[in-house]
Amino acid sequence: MAKTKDAAADGHGTEPASQLIDGRITELADWRGEILARLRKLIKQADPEVVEEWKWRGVPVWSHAGIICTGETYKAVVKVTFAKGASLEDPAGLFNSSLEGNTRRAIDWHEGDAIDEPAFQALIHAAIALNTTAKSQRSGTKETKA
Repeated sequence: MAKTKDAAADGHGTEPASQLIDGRITELADWRGEILARLRKLIKQADPEVVEEWKWRGVPVWSHAGIICTGETYKAVVKVTFAKGASLEDPAGLFNSSLEGNTRRAIDWHEGDAIDEPAFQALIHAAIALNTTAKSQRSGTKETKA
């Protein structure tokens, strides 16, 4: 089961992040809510230990040893941005947005787009592996200096 961080730390009251994300999906009440809900389910399946957060005035965030990705909704697109996407292998070519940056990469889904579930979950796994490796290297560096 996914863990949640209390939204109060972000100035959004005491409602848990998972409930705020549920609310966003419900309020969308269209294809965007359906895609966001489906992507969220895939993220949770890929990592049952994922932490759901609500940041930056209403952006769902999924983390494990650091941010994995965010889920933003706009009029014509659902955008999932991988915080360290530029460092991830993307053999299926899912990344189709924010390609010019040095750090992030995003996937934009439009109404009617198919979701390559195995490829998306592979990106989630790769992002977690990158976060976990980076965290252990930072920890190792601190211990070496002590």
